[in-house]
Amino acid sequence: MTVPLQHDDLVLEPTSGADGLDGWSVVVDGERRGTIALRDDSGRTFSVRWNTGTGPEAFGLAVRALRLVVEHAFTDLGAVRVEARIPVERTDDVRAASVSGLRREGIVRGAGTLPDRALLARLVDDPPASSRDGFIALLNAGLPTKRVIAQGLLRDERGRVLLCRLTYKSEWDLPGGVIEVGEAPGLGLVRELQEELGVTLPLGDLVTVNWLPAWRGWDDACIFLFDLGTVDSSWSDDLTLQPTEIAGVEWCDEATWREKATAAAVELLADVTAGTVSTYREAPLAPE
Repeated sequence: MTVPLQHDDLVLEPTSGADGLDGWSVVVDGERRGTIALRDDSGRTFSVRWNTGTGPEAFGLAVRALRLVVEHAFTDLGAVRVEARIPVERTDDVRAASVSGLRREGIVRGAGTLPDRALLARLVDDPPASSRDGFIALLNAGLPTKRVIAQGLLRDERGRVLLCRLTYKSEWDLPGGVIEVGEAPGLGLVRELQEELGVTLPLGDLVTVNWLPAWRGWDDACIFLFDLGTVDSSWSDDLTLQPTEIAGVEWCDEATWREKATAAAVELLADVTAGTVSTYREAPLAPE
């Protein structure tokens, strides 16, 4: 049976309580201001939805009602998880869910005409939203992340640049790769060189940070380009290549890298060659 819930002047009055669905009217000072419902999805996981209108008090009402209902689910119904799936364009509702203590987890894509939905959830053992740990977790979950790539600039005695022939695209690229979550760019480049070329090279100075705009379905990214120094061209003869990603390596003069390399690498190497590369740069959008 659905029970009434209350905090100060906010009262949630039961409207339904059957078939795993508990519903309430959101009432303030005897006036009905909206609705909120809690559905039992699996016995331990519940989902919540609400409507408190669009007025100036709608956001605050949603936050307060959500806190009451989520606490009720954990304390009285034995829930271990309460989640909300909110159309991404309803930004106020997404923010209300976050402020109430639900942590953003990702986007549930919608097929056809169905909207994409933001997925937020709170677990029974999450730290309180009002605590330092809880606040940091909520804020961190909603912040954007940036894809980071680390690459190395390695030259031979003739000034040629080492490029990798890749198995998954036709253009050649500088050695390196995508940095793992929580991994430092420099350490990530060392790891990539070990995995893909079978070598360990000391990192030199950072040449530049190169921002890449979103392109062909990829989100934007930042490339950290490190100087790997100069080696004899015979150095590349004894590499142990990762066959799933690296088809081969080539020492490339300017004419070759301009013909074979990715658009981003060509544009970057042109600046390096001209001596005009800056500590931070923004790559132009490559043609589709």
